[in-house]
Amino acid sequence: MNIDNIIQSIPHRFPFLLVDRVLEFEFEKYLIALKNVTINEPFFTGHFPVRAVMPGVLIVEALAQAAALLACRSTDLKANGSLFYLGGIENARFKRVVVPGDQLILRVDVQKRRTRVWKFKGTATVNGEVACIAEMTSTEGKIDL
Repeated sequence: MNIDNIIQSIPHRFPFLLVDRVLEFEFEKYLIALKNVTINEPFFTGHFPVRAVMPGVLIVEALAQAAALLACRSTDLKANGSLFYLGGIENARFKRVVVPGDQLILRVDVQKRRTRVWKFKGTATVNGEVACIAEMTSTEGKIDL
């Protein structure tokens, strides 16, 4: 999936879209995506001015967006007017800093699915080194306009 396909699948937009490309996908099983981390990211001006470090919460958000893409591509999301909402984050651990120039590889695996509730395990790596691991729960909900 390229950026056009991603934008058609999830509602996130710049500056909050944190997935640039989907590299691999298996229906209801896993998804591997890429986030190119550049110095132009708006959060780097304040985190931190003396050493640019991607906030851990945004690494988890990138994993959550990858999980939403997996769920969206595994269901008929657009046909029923729903979104996938992040329901919970558990056991998040940060193992390495992520800095401008890094390519963040986001892997999410389905752990369990019950109708509208999904449980994922996410791993974010840079050059094969684990940057973050987290478990996430996502719930399909109706769009309230």
